[in-house]
Amino acid sequence: VRRLARKRRGGAEDTAALSLSYKIHIASENNFPTAAGLASSAAGYACLVSALARLYGLEEELSEVARRGSGSACRSMFGGFVQWQRGERPDGTDSLALQVAPETHWPELRVLILVVSGEKKPVGSTAGMQTSVETSPLLKHRAEVVVPERLAQMMQHIQERDFEGFGQLAMRDSNQFHATCLDTFPPIFYLTDVSRHIIALAHRYNAHHGHTKVAYTFDAGPNAVVFALADAVAEFVEVVRRSFPPAANGDQFVRGLPVGSAALPQELLAAVVTEPVPGAVQYILHTK
Repeated sequence: VRRLARKRRGGAEDTAALSLSYKIHIASENNFPTAAGLASSAAGYACLVSALARLYGLEEELSEVARRGSGSACRSMFGGFVQWQRGERPDGTDSLALQVAPETHWPELRVLILVVSGEKKPVGSTAGMQTSVETSPLLKHRAEVVVPERLAQMMQHIQERDFEGFGQLAMRDSNQFHATCLDTFPPIFYLTDVSRHIIALAHRYNAHHGHTKVAYTFDAGPNAVVFALADAVAEFVEVVRRSFPPAANGDQFVRGLPVGSAALPQELLAAVVTEPVPGAVQYILHTK
């Protein structure tokens, strides 16, 4: 960021911006679990680059700078739906993020983050990915053949606000990503038994309704990110509450945007809530 600022100023000090010779103290804080597969590094580096740019008076495209800290941080420089472009140049300067659609594009879309564990994961994302690149033939096939095709499909589902297509593809792609973790040698296990319970629950819930009402995706960690449309949120949150009864210690089980209450029909309970696992989900973050 300093180098960019120096180049832009051409040696002349901008009085409104911070002097390039000043030292900087960085304090970074998260309001959600860190290093637990919830993109804390993407959030942290996007925040750092944005703050430094403001400090030094820079206004240009900075997703390539954020990407140096954490690959996915480049996407976090924008709101809405964002594509990380692979780029062709060896120096990586064209590996940038592009906004596909603004945050206003799909207002009914909601995100429920089911926090299973706030613990730091045993294998970090960067180290895990490096091992996968070296040892997983499935990852090679995925990167070369599957991803480009799915990327085009996903962009179309987003443009058309097609939740059925969007949700199905999100789940399939999450499953295949975790298959590459298993294909890594030695294998990496980011999903836990509780993660697998959530996957099964989502499939039972969708099967009961006869179409895709919720869709899960798991990053490099055990915590589930569940997509739903606004009108399905209250019912599914109640299903989660019945399936993973919270420990009654007064902590808020649902955080973020408010969620209304929902009464569950008996046939839904019988079909979907099979064997409750008390306390397995610590809390739910509800957001857009």
